[in-house]
Amino acid sequence: MSWTTGVSYIYDGTFDGLLTCVFESYERKEELADISSAEEPQAVLFAPRTVATCQAKAERVYNSIARNISPQAQDLIRCGFLTCAPQKELLIYRFLRIGFRVGGRVMQMLTEPSIHQLNKAVRHLKTESHAFMGFVRFSIHDDVLVAVIEPKNRVLPLIAGHFCQRFAGDTFLIYDKNHGEALMYRHDARPEERLMMLNADEISIPEADEKEEGYRRLWKRFYDTVAIQERINHRARLSHMPKRYWAHLTEMQEE
Repeated sequence: MSWTTGVSYIYDGTFDGLLTCVFESYERKEELADISSAEEPQAVLFAPRTVATCQAKAERVYNSIARNISPQAQDLIRCGFLTCAPQKELLIYRFLRIGFRVGGRVMQMLTEPSIHQLNKAVRHLKTESHAFMGFVRFSIHDDVLVAVIEPKNRVLPLIAGHFCQRFAGDTFLIYDKNHGEALMYRHDARPEERLMMLNADEISIPEADEKEEGYRRLWKRFYDTVAIQERINHRARLSHMPKRYWAHLTEMQEE
């Protein structure tokens, strides 16, 4: 039976939903030309097929990736799904199509356009995640540490372990304003309930009180004091701390 080409799928925007699309593609022998979230505007010639997420099908695909390609391929597509790459779903799908055909060799096929784009997007995600490990600034609100970030990629799953280890004895929340999700950690909860990822289109954060304002002034004073005026290099600072991070950096705010 030959494959039907030029088919488009719509899914619910979840990782399991994407893997279900991969399963359905192979089961129906349909080579996909587009995979898009139900929330995205559709601009396709033919009516797309809506695919309902099935966890069992998703698990079968995910397990087969480690078995037939490699565990590293599993990590790549998980990270790829968190990127801001245009048509990331299609890049992942094409990577898997090649991977199921050639096995682990797909990880070295960097001249293949879709594989190159996927790897490039994941490198950008990991670089941004590493930056946010140093660029997150917390404020104290009723004994809860709260931070707001605006990343290009969905970095919260990658930075969660770092902050949970660093602030294991605190309760904190990191709100990703761009993607409408939040990382919540409660140190006093049961181990299996301490870390939560929440969908949050908007979070109302109270104004800083006098105590918090005092902490901010102290941090800015420390930042200014340790600087060596004769060695300040604004170009180097922009290289290591791009302006897009400044909006939520305490030390970069005006008094």
